[in-house]
Amino acid sequence: MELQDALSWRYAVKKYKEATVADDKIRRILEATNLSASSVGIQPYRVIVVKDKTLRAELGAGSFNTQIADASHLLVFAAYTNIDQHMIEDFMARTAAARSVPLEQLADFKHKLDSYLLARSAEENHQWASRQAYIGLGTALIAAAAEQVDSTPMEGFDAEQVDRILGLSEKGLRSVVLLSLGYRDEEQDWLAPLKKVRLPVDEFALQVG
Repeated sequence: MELQDALSWRYAVKKYKEATVADDKIRRILEATNLSASSVGIQPYRVIVVKDKTLRAELGAGSFNTQIADASHLLVFAAYTNIDQHMIEDFMARTAAARSVPLEQLADFKHKLDSYLLARSAEENHQWASRQAYIGLGTALIAAAAEQVDSTPMEGFDAEQVDRILGLSEKGLRSVVLLSLGYRDEEQDWLAPLKKVRLPVDEFALQVG
């Protein structure tokens, strides 16, 4: 399926079949998400994969988003509550290893990160990390469509409940957005047969120069 066709096919599914997405498809979606654009490359968020239906039902208790429990998998995008020196040093070590360069060669880069990230408040860093997580969400949506796996991005959930059940606070993380993955139930989903509504590209993309 071509990319444009996959994106036209994609929509926010309301009702899922009781069908499981194959592990290799989930893996490719996660690999694509891991390659998502990330400011300075530090990836200040994590993706928690929840397959167990009982656990997903617990995470979604009280939410109007029944897709949390009904889909095949749930991805929880969780942003770090702060960026500290250890995270920067770990990123430097991974960069040096991946590019086969000595750490000393990255000293200027590290100094810039220290000056930029460590000077901000924890809440400022968390908001920045949350925006990075949303970029990852966008990549995951596209990757799922390319695999012909249905998805639903969701904000209507109890973040404190999700954080508590998954123990995210102890990891320095806070959930910011969810993505269910599975297969649409076309007979039960009222949205499935409806055409996607979007602006004409020339009206959406404004030319200024």
